Amino acid sequence: MLQRRNSLLLNIVIWVLLIFMLLWVLFPFYWALLNSIKHPSDTFRPGTWVPWLTFKPTLDTWISNLSQREIRRALLNSTLISTGAATVSVIIGTLAAYALARFRFQRVSNGSITTWFLSQRILPPVVVVLPFFLIMSSIGATDKIWSLILLNATFVLPFPVIILSQMFRELPPEMEEAAFVDGANRWQAFTRVALPLVVPGLVSVWIICMAFSWNEFLFALTLTSKNAIPMPVIIAGAQHTRGVQFHEVGVRVLMTMLPPTILALLAQRYIVRGLTLGAVKG
Repeated sequence: MLQRRNSLLLNIVIWVLLIFMLLWVLFPFYWALLNSIKHPSDTFRPGTWVPWLTFKPTLDTWISNLSQREIRRALLNSTLISTGAATVSVIIGTLAAYALARFRFQRVSNGSITTWFLSQRILPPVVVVLPFFLIMSSIGATDKIWSLILLNATFVLPFPVIILSQMFRELPPEMEEAAFVDGANRWQAFTRVALPLVVPGLVSVWIICMAFSWNEFLFALTLTSKNAIPMPVIIAGAQHTRGVQFHEVGVRVLMTMLPPTILALLAQRYIVRGLTLGAVKG
């Protein structure tokens, strides 16, 4: 009887914690959605939490934002920057990951190389933003989409290197050795044997890199002024002389969140397979 009561109490505590965490995670989405359909005057009026009961919803802010050329251009810039950075980092990271998984380096150990890649992610971007700005200014690369692609690819490169190297290590080397016996060289064994087996991992890592690049703010704020401005900078620009325009922030936040969220939901199967690949040894 006592054991059953303790089990019931434990279940209640777990459910209370889960509900609290769910509310904590979903509240920003609800706040953004709520403010995006409010009239500007309603955003500063207290007690307006339920549409149609405490305020009248409107899509005027959505229409005005979608009609702005700089908003549409910022969405396109974010798409080009994030997809470009993810593609570049996955291509380079896949080659580096395979090399770390299949070769043993002498002068610098594999562990030291992996640690160096990891340090690129641990290093705060604010430490290198000024040197990067001076370099890009000296070569005339500020306010360019390709410069942001390269910078973001540099800082998300550790994800494909670390994740994919472990996936390649979990693949039996005998499969590639069989390809060598059939006359394949190292590159053919990599592209025709090893690479197809980690496709779910490639998809999941690509989406992770794309999400981090999509959300990058500091480099975009520092290196852009007009032509290459992405959505995170547009969101920060919703502060006027009258204060923060919360209805504008709500619309722009939802615009920014929807593309990567939809992409992650569509590729959820590949993400789960990719992140669990190699987690259990057969």
